[in-house]
Amino acid sequence: MNGRTGVSFTEEMKGYVSFGEDDYGLGARWGRESGTRLMFRLTIQIEDLDRFEADVRREARAEGWVGCEALGGRRLPVERGVFNLFVDDREPGRKRMLYRLFFRDGVGHPLTLAGFKVVRKDRGFHVWHDTTTLYTRVVRGHVGEDEPGAETVVSGVLRILPQDFLRQLATFRASGSTLAGRIRAIGRFDAMFLGALWQVYGGPLVRRLRGRGR
Repeated sequence: MNGRTGVSFTEEMKGYVSFGEDDYGLGARWGRESGTRLMFRLTIQIEDLDRFEADVRREARAEGWVGCEALGGRRLPVERGVFNLFVDDREPGRKRMLYRLFFRDGVGHPLTLAGFKVVRKDRGFHVWHDTTTLYTRVVRGHVGEDEPGAETVVSGVLRILPQDFLRQLATFRASGSTLAGRIRAIGRFDAMFLGALWQVYGGPLVRRLRGRGR
């Protein structure tokens, strides 16, 4: 065995989108009115936790499917997917979780789902909203991060529902050659996740607690 340890978990997000709209909020509102739903179910695979922790991009593989009847399928396979955990934002006090999924619509046209979650201290302590809300757009073609100007097909907002979050917690798995190593892997991932949240929310949370103590 090579001694590597890894972590995986499965995430399901659901929401509403609208065609030809670049504004995420409007896309979600009009999509709700028209009943245009989009969801995905992904398994995030971190194969080498040491490398993941050392990578400033915190990049992992995402496998699964996208479901959107308006795009031609309930389970459109993800051909290649990338997930980034808590990438530093251009603005101080913010971090992002990024999703980029390459798939095809029901007749074979290539599409890319690009989504992001933002955790930010300037709005105070809103950890549930920030970590479960994905601003999403689907563009034509298989498009990388450095290709601006891609045509938007749909945009909107996806969310993790409370019942899906509880199911997600039960999907965490660790890989490794020893039981102790697998247990430590889950602990290390949790520490990375919570540590990043503390970097963003620690100051506002401390100020809130101090204010309540007066």
